[in-house]
Amino acid sequence: MKKIILIFILFISVLSANNAEEKIYTSILNAIFPTSYEIKVWVDDAQKRHVLKQIRDVNVVSKISEADILFIFHKIDIRSNKLKFVGSYALLKRYKKDALGGFYWQKGRPNLLFLKHNLDKKHLTLPREFSKYIDKRL
Repeated sequence: MKKIILIFILFISVLSANNAEEKIYTSILNAIFPTSYEIKVWVDDAQKRHVLKQIRDVNVVSKISEADILFIFHKIDIRSNKLKFVGSYALLKRYKKDALGGFYWQKGRPNLLFLKHNLDKKHLTLPREFSKYIDKRL
């Protein structure tokens, strides 16, 4: 009986975490693409692919060349001029010259950063509520 309750609790927590991530990614995509009806996304992580597929107006594509934005969680060698958004601080440092920003968990807390110089380079302006997440130093 205890195992069933534990499995149920784990299942609920996974569902709520995916739902929270889905909301965060929806907010990020709406901030970057405020007028798009369809956003083509390429992602290199199966779990994140599942989360992104749940978002309305997002089309997860299999080829980098078809994407509007790349969500990178593992690969360190992508050479593309496409918009990039990363999933760890290490990748944010690796792609600091061309990533728009990153969303990752650190010490159990979510971290969201946008890199000002790359937003400016791509002529992107975020809504005012994202201004506290814009980093000018990295």
